[in-house]
Amino acid sequence: MSTIRLLSASETSAAIPGLCEVLVDCVNSGASVGFMQPYAPADAETYWRGVAEDVTDGATLLFVAELEGKIAGTVQIGAAQMPNQPHRGDLKKLLVLRSARGRGLARLLMAAAEHEAAKRGKTLLVLDTATGSEAEAIYPRLGWRRVGVIPDYAMWPEGGLCDTTVFYKRILAD
Repeated sequence: MSTIRLLSASETSAAIPGLCEVLVDCVNSGASVGFMQPYAPADAETYWRGVAEDVTDGATLLFVAELEGKIAGTVQIGAAQMPNQPHRGDLKKLLVLRSARGRGLARLLMAAAEHEAAKRGKTLLVLDTATGSEAEAIYPRLGWRRVGVIPDYAMWPEGGLCDTTVFYKRILAD
């Protein structure tokens, strides 16, 4: 059975080891999420400590998917925006352990993130993902609209430039 939770600041700090496992698994399996291979747990811990600070400050909403009490996936909403963008949020780092894929966790994480963003007055979410990646195929199935492709935007974790596809989704405020 899976559980999706929005983490508080203290829960985020306690969850760092599990979050590190997910991020390391995804980067080392080729996910282009900002990091290069080889990617170690110590690298991931530095990243997640920064996220924990953002959660504490209210700048980031952090969700986890748990299977049998173990973190198997995560997604974030960047909620702090410039003064002229209070209605917008940035969807970041949808990650699911390879061993947990195919169970609908990405869909459940996205639904929870969209729902919570709407509760907080967000009406537009945006994201970008590596063009041609497994992740790119997920978003249209969840109602996200493709805007276009930016060539050579980032690098694959094993090296080499990759294009990035930009998506958006309008959500209804609760």
